[in-house]
Amino acid sequence: MDETKFDEVADFVIIGSGGGAMAAGLYLKSIGKTPLILEKTDKLGGSTAMSGGVLWVPNNHILKAKGIKDSHEMGRTYMDATIGNDAGPGATPERKEAYLRHGPVMLKWLEEQGMKWLHTEGWSDYYDDRPGGVTRSRSIGAPMLDAREMGPLFDKLRLGPMVMPLPTDKAGIIGLATRTPRGMWEGLKLLWRMRVVAKRGKPILSFGGALQGRLLMLADKAGVDMRTEHGITELIEEDGRIVGVIAEHGGRTLRIGARDGVLINAGGFSHNAEMRRKYGPQPSSVEWTNANPGDTGEMIQIAEKHGAALDLMDQAWWVPGTVVPEGGPANMHNTDISKPHCIIVNRQGRRILNESGSYMENGQRLYRNDVPAYVILDSRHRKRYAWGYYPPGKTPQSWLDSGMMKKADSIEELAHITGIDAAGLKAEIEKFNGYCETGKDLDFNRGGRGYDNCFGDPTVKPNPNLGKIDKPPFYVMEIVPGDVGTSGGIVTDENARVLRADGSVIGGLYATGNSTASVMGRCYPAAGASIGASFIFGWIAAHHAVGSNS
Repeated sequence: MDETKFDEVADFVIIGSGGGAMAAGLYLKSIGKTPLILEKTDKLGGSTAMSGGVLWVPNNHILKAKGIKDSHEMGRTYMDATIGNDAGPGATPERKEAYLRHGPVMLKWLEEQGMKWLHTEGWSDYYDDRPGGVTRSRSIGAPMLDAREMGPLFDKLRLGPMVMPLPTDKAGIIGLATRTPRGMWEGLKLLWRMRVVAKRGKPILSFGGALQGRLLMLADKAGVDMRTEHGITELIEEDGRIVGVIAEHGGRTLRIGARDGVLINAGGFSHNAEMRRKYGPQPSSVEWTNANPGDTGEMIQIAEKHGAALDLMDQAWWVPGTVVPEGGPANMHNTDISKPHCIIVNRQGRRILNESGSYMENGQRLYRNDVPAYVILDSRHRKRYAWGYYPPGKTPQSWLDSGMMKKADSIEELAHITGIDAAGLKAEIEKFNGYCETGKDLDFNRGGRGYDNCFGDPTVKPNPNLGKIDKPPFYVMEIVPGDVGTSGGIVTDENARVLRADGSVIGGLYATGNSTASVMGRCYPAAGASIGASFIFGWIAAHHAVGSNS
């Protein structure tokens, strides 16, 4: 590579600033290399910073310290039982093996660099009843972080739509603030922290904010060069190898060379309406996504132009949601619909899914039935549990005035004002109410898995996820398959190298995260499976690029 052809040169250019970028950058800096992170938006952290902020890592040292039974073999058995062995070129046996082998090593190494981890007890594997599943959680997050510790760096951190000072491992408990002593205690502590935050002026970060906030601090301390507002318009290719990028910044065009390679960690295409129409199931809307604003897909398109194969482009990390009248991203309801006294039905009034199950699977089920479908709550759900960003008993009048939420005193009236088949809905609710009495959902086994119970209500018997729909007033809303990012894209191998359609490698080009065809295939096996893959394959890419593929 002739370095005189470039405005500047780094050892490894990383496009995007999600979790994989942080893992790669920190490792490369630790061995004396010069990584360069280029983020096109004005904030660092990517969708990882806006997420639940956990990594799914089987057989890690934190689990062992907790006395949780797990092993490499159990992890592989579980991935095979959920993802399968025919999920496409992004989910090969070799990639799954690389995920399992490198994940625990990376987690331990980051801890040695100063990262703090928190075991998210209670976030069960989503299919813990399948071979190799673990009920006590393989998901690892970060402790809360006082934003004041970040100093000026905090102003560069991307934040989600709501910043709540709630520990990651208390997400399930807080949903029971009106129902159990533990829930009430966590609710009181949350209110106290919110008052403290109001006085301080800077938040206490949790979830993805705490995860990426801590990693940004480590990267900044290590001297990793991280630049915002550097959008990539092209990859530079010489003799079939990617040797750099062309970036736009402040009206200038920069040619930046990459001695060891380029890593794409730029997210998917959730905010690209044209790509959603071209590749994804319909109907869909950019208004339904909670991915970060930079999730616009151009790096997938640029990589494809250089020969990269694509796969799973019809898939996303779906999360059932409702579109609010004030605009903005859809409210996400993956934990809300797990609670009792709530069902989701199609236009015929028939239930179509396990409301307490995996949110990605539920999004897929919505697309196999009706979009939108309808979520029905009875008065106890609105009184006892949160809905979206609103606490129990708080329903914005704008929802009712706009018709986004409809209210009725009978099931027949609810069906009439919504357009649902009344006879079908009445029969379905009668059947469902019978399941609530026995505690056995004979249609979808709701409440039959550990994950279902994570966000149920243990005060409701005999099944914490099943509660009758029989106490008026009743409420109904259209529910759509929202998402937190697309999960299809560039095909990569077990070393995170970008592949052509014929299986050959595009030299010098790596990819990770939502820019890639997921190693999880068409399944979401547990909390943190997407973020875990971003971190792990970013880490693998950095090692491979410098010839230390350990």
